[in-house]
Amino acid sequence: MINRLLNSKTKTVSAAVFFVAFSTFLGYLLAILRDNFLANFLTNAQADVYWAAFRVPDFVYGLLITGGVTAAFLPVLADYWHKDGQEAKNLFKNVFTFFLLILSALSLLLAVFAPFIIKVIVPGFSASQQAQTVVLSRIMFLSPIILGISAIFSVVLQFFDLFIAFSLAPVFYNLGIIVGIIFFLPLMGLPGLAWGVVLGALLHLLIQVIPLLKTGFTPGLFLKLKSAGLAKVFRLMIPRTIGAGAYHLNLIIITAIASTLAAGSIKIFNLANNLYGVPVGLIGVPFATAAFPLLSRCCAGRENEKFLKILSQIFSRIIFLIIPLSALFFLFRAQIVRLFYGTRISGGGYFGWWETRLTAGSLGIFAFSLFAVCLIPLLARAFYSLHDTKTPVKIAVFAIAFNIFLVYFFVKILGSANVFSGFLAHILKLERLDNLAVLGLPLALSISAIWQFFGLLFYLKRKVNFKGHRFLEQFFLIKVLVMTLVCSLTAYLCLRVSSQWTLTNTVLGILEQIIFSALSAVLVYCFLSLAWGFKEPVLLWRYCVLFFKRFKVRNGYKKR
Repeated sequence: MINRLLNSKTKTVSAAVFFVAFSTFLGYLLAILRDNFLANFLTNAQADVYWAAFRVPDFVYGLLITGGVTAAFLPVLADYWHKDGQEAKNLFKNVFTFFLLILSALSLLLAVFAPFIIKVIVPGFSASQQAQTVVLSRIMFLSPIILGISAIFSVVLQFFDLFIAFSLAPVFYNLGIIVGIIFFLPLMGLPGLAWGVVLGALLHLLIQVIPLLKTGFTPGLFLKLKSAGLAKVFRLMIPRTIGAGAYHLNLIIITAIASTLAAGSIKIFNLANNLYGVPVGLIGVPFATAAFPLLSRCCAGRENEKFLKILSQIFSRIIFLIIPLSALFFLFRAQIVRLFYGTRISGGGYFGWWETRLTAGSLGIFAFSLFAVCLIPLLARAFYSLHDTKTPVKIAVFAIAFNIFLVYFFVKILGSANVFSGFLAHILKLERLDNLAVLGLPLALSISAIWQFFGLLFYLKRKVNFKGHRFLEQFFLIKVLVMTLVCSLTAYLCLRVSSQWTLTNTVLGILEQIIFSALSAVLVYCFLSLAWGFKEPVLLWRYCVLFFKRFKVRNGYKKR
């Protein structure tokens, strides 16, 4: 049964989106549980060490894999598969071997020089904190090697529409980290957390092995440096690698600045950033991931009209979902943080009221740029499918440079009492709270993300001829904004009403408040959208029904 499920193919983009989103949702539930443990089991200083230790290993993985080969390999693989299947398999082995060697060598080199690197990354840490960060980073350098191999496997699975195994991999990754927190941390101390990350990476890889072998692509050591395919992958990935390097350098600079602020600032930023990533992972990335193979095939087959149709449909569906979700994120920011991080699931208690309010404030700032970060993956992959990795990278590099400037500016402004910090504190209900400088980190990221989105959209319209093709239906955006305003007012009123009969100082009370208010707002939004002729609510319901019907048939519950 498990083997059949992992080897199942998705037939349409929408079905693929649903499967990816569903498994991503499970992964995020585990990620929230993981972050709850980290927030409550670790002191602010220990949590800062843990998240700072991720920076360099994550830089390696993001630089060469997510920022390079995953974007460049799929279009090249699609071209090779259309010409010769055996050549495509040889290309896979060549890419696998090349990046295995590169990742291993780079990780080893950085592990050796970790003490010098960590001093630069976290200048605000004490000597003991820096030493702990070095130990954790060196262990975590195993993870980019394993995850790099797994990501190459994922490209093949995506090409063959085997999205189930690929999308389940993050679930197992988080399971490994949770095992590290529960079992390894008490036995080994902080290094146990790093070994949990390595275990998660290994599980991320193993879940994809069986489906990969079913495609006929077998990993093996085969290195041909003069291969035209490898050269094309490398050529396409260079600009994207530069962009990814700039992005991760940006995170390193943010970490360095946060290390000089109050203890727990790195913790607060990462917890808010992880919640910020949930809608991106559930909406933005699944749509973009599922559409990427189709967009690549359209470009390979010179089907320009179909390319524009797919792109515009997915763009509008993301807008339809993310605009109201952004409003609800802002309204429910305090309840979300209190429920997910303030609840003590098993002991601990290091996530207090100061951390809760600043994390909620950071999440409220992030909510304003959710639409941008959810659409950026789709627009970027549209460029990649056109074999253009340079344009999105140029835009990303400028946005990141702009962000770094904004980080320094806002941290300095918010570090003292003035009109702007007072206004922001009033909007986010953070009056009489010290250490507001940490809010400069999400504020800078949000502004730069919005700029990046508009930059990508502007240059994509210049690159692709949109004449004769309506990208969004007439008044589509205005309708969505009006419906969002109505559902937001509904949510706000329900929050005020429910606070009169729920105990908001208990987990159950907060949960009741969120469910009642959010469900009321969603029902209003769906009713208005159906009344206005939107097809999305009906389509989403059909995908859910279709998913559960297929699940029953595959598991032997078909009526006899």
